[in-house]
Amino acid sequence: MAGLKPFPPRPQGHGNNQNRGPRKVKENPNRINNEITAPTVRIVGDNVEPNLVVPIARALAMADEMDLDLVEISPTATPPVCRIVDYQKFLYQQRKKQKEIKAKQTKVVIKEIRFGPQTDDHDYNFKLRHAENFLKEGAKVKAYVFFRGRSIVFKEQGEILLLRFATDLEAVAKVEMMPTLEGKKMNMILAPKPKKG
Repeated sequence: MAGLKPFPPRPQGHGNNQNRGPRKVKENPNRINNEITAPTVRIVGDNVEPNLVVPIARALAMADEMDLDLVEISPTATPPVCRIVDYQKFLYQQRKKQKEIKAKQTKVVIKEIRFGPQTDDHDYNFKLRHAENFLKEGAKVKAYVFFRGRSIVFKEQGEILLLRFATDLEAVAKVEMMPTLEGKKMNMILAPKPKKG
């Protein structure tokens, strides 16, 4: 035991409470009941007359009478806005809303298909099938021709290849970005066609 060195002191001086502080904030994203510090609050919600402004003590008493919690939902308003609700139920509904919003925000996936300026038919058809599958799954396809060294002289060939690719995928895709040369790459973006009804 003698050879063990003591731990260096931690820079942030929270002492023994350092594990407790941050966790509490995560548990309760809103101030509730006695945590609310404003002298007066505006109460909204069911069973409450519209735009009711009362001292905090009265608001707490009202929540107590209903056997519910006073929850601060808009702390920056003047006066802060509170709702009288069952806090656990309120949190559950908030989480449910956030999940619904996330579900609606579908992530756009972009798959890349790379060609050389002189891609042969076998390779072209193989990549065409891949792109078709990606588009049917709802992903966008970024098709590009990469010009290595002096092959940049074939840039017209590259453009023709990409336009042929777009034409061959016409049934499942629409062109979102026409072939554009950026450095040594000529890019084109295809998006899946919306499914009919």
